Amino acid sequence: MDILGYEFMQNALAAGLLASVICGIIGSLVVVNRIVFISGGIAHASYGGVGLAFLLGLPVLPVTTVFTVCAALVMAMVTLRDRERVDTVIGAIWAAGMALGIILLDLTPGYNVDLMSYLFGSILAVTRSDLWLMAGLAVLVFGLVLVFFRGFLAMSFDEEFARARGVPVSFLHCLLIVLVGLCVVMIIRVVGLILVIALLTIPPFIAERRTKSLKSMMIVSTALSVLFTVAGLWLSYSLDITSGAAIIAVATLSFFASMVLPGKKA
Repeated sequence: MDILGYEFMQNALAAGLLASVICGIIGSLVVVNRIVFISGGIAHASYGGVGLAFLLGLPVLPVTTVFTVCAALVMAMVTLRDRERVDTVIGAIWAAGMALGIILLDLTPGYNVDLMSYLFGSILAVTRSDLWLMAGLAVLVFGLVLVFFRGFLAMSFDEEFARARGVPVSFLHCLLIVLVGLCVVMIIRVVGLILVIALLTIPPFIAERRTKSLKSMMIVSTALSVLFTVAGLWLSYSLDITSGAAIIAVATLSFFASMVLPGKKA
């Protein structure tokens, strides 16, 4: 418990808990709506926002948030209008975001040593101001999911039936992808954009195999995310290894363990 006496560890634990709540909620919607590939595109496109922030000398998290939401809206529009070419277009936006980020960083005078923390995560470097922004995003995401929960539920399990019942599926589809973008921005500080998809999908996948409703899936997924984050932080501190990689290593081992254990009964 001595490690909790350090302010950086307190900030890391708070950031991990905030990210876990959002991963549990949004990750469940990502898994049941089968939009993991889109989430990957958003995560990697967000690197363009990181590069833009470094080039302009502005705070990374706010700039990346705006950039990522814009990229998410573009992907949402594409997936609504041309479903047959979704994979191609998302792949192009995925690559374009990464390329833009690298080019902008190349144009930034000097070399910034914090750059790697956005690739592989640096939860131990989270500041109080980062926490406040993450908390604001968490409240916004949680509130929107709560307000539109019934619509998300209908859309997730039968889109055509939901349309027939008057559910605004197109609006909810766009809203969900924007929420994924906000979620990605939060998790980048925890595990980095390269590993962000793992934390967004592994806990919900394990939870889906052992729950029978979307609400219980979100709760179990959140609990698993908290467990993986705390265990990963402890391993990171004990073994002096990268925190984001340690968190994902714990999640991945749990994923394979869950595959050999029996799931829920039909």
